Amino acid sequence: MPYCWLAVIIIATLIEIFTAQLVSVWFAVGGTAALAAALLNAGFNAQLLIFALVSAVTLAATRPVVKKHLTVKKTSTNADRYIGRDGIVTVDINNAAASGQVNVLGSVWTARSADGSVIIKGQHVKVESIQGVKLIVSRQQPGD
Repeated sequence: MPYCWLAVIIIATLIEIFTAQLVSVWFAVGGTAALAAALLNAGFNAQLLIFALVSAVTLAATRPVVKKHLTVKKTSTNADRYIGRDGIVTVDINNAAASGQVNVLGSVWTARSADGSVIIKGQHVKVESIQGVKLIVSRQQPGD
């Protein structure tokens, strides 16, 4: 049985090395504990129980801390400053024709209508979001 636990440890370690997501490291720790139990002549059921318990305890104890440190934080870009801003249509916006441009904060952007409607040159719009290199805009009503 020690060879089986050794195989579990090696496989879990290899998976961890190739994924680098801390998915199987806990099974390697559990396998190590089960291997120790096997070397001390514990029965198969005891080895299996030790494997499961040690794996579960190490997962529960360390996963929240590890997840916190592995969480990728979204980095704001300068493009974020355009969201919510007003602009003026410089080229008619027509999603079906894949055309449209707006001037926002002195920069000219390719634009698409948020609701799919055509917005003609000279109208005021509000930037709703950014998709790739295109601003998604909605028509501004007079007084907005």
